[in-house]
Amino acid sequence: QPICPHIYIYIERERERASQLTSGQRLSGQQPMRSKHCQMCQHCVRRYDHHCPWIENCVGERNHRWFVLYLAVQLLVLLWGLHVTGFSFAPGWSPWLRSNGVLLTVLVLLVLLALIVLLLLGSHLYLISMNTTTWEFMSRHRISYLKHCGADENPFDRGAFQNLWGFFCMWGTVVWEQVYFREDSDQV
Repeated sequence: QPICPHIYIYIERERERASQLTSGQRLSGQQPMRSKHCQMCQHCVRRYDHHCPWIENCVGERNHRWFVLYLAVQLLVLLWGLHVTGFSFAPGWSPWLRSNGVLLTVLVLLVLLALIVLLLLGSHLYLISMNTTTWEFMSRHRISYLKHCGADENPFDRGAFQNLWGFFCMWGTVVWEQVYFREDSDQV
């Protein structure tokens, strides 16, 4: 019994197309399951998440965990910068502001950047725990293999722990068509 009953239509077609996908080749017709052709990079990306302007590259199956590590390290560096930023107290408001105006500006900038990175990291960890990508989350209604599923139904979800374990601890390429079937059921 598949998690998403309408997926039978796509299984055979996606298996054939998955073997045809190459890094720089735009496929005629529909891309393999969970891949997308990036208009910015002009590459087909497996398990496409998003195109990131910070790293000037697509985030997908091969580098998504490195992107999450990048966000975590960036957050740690910003928090360390907040810790290092110390204030010297001077009597009166005006002398204090003159001696610490630049430091106060840097502190406000560090807090804003740390908040942005924290929100990005949190949203990526949430999506990873559901085994979905940013592209799938934002464009669910336009994706052929997801638009037939219910709003709360995610055919790739295997539970938060297994999703996180699979993302951070399992290396290699996943055959996404197999994820649609429960372990105890027969495949079509």
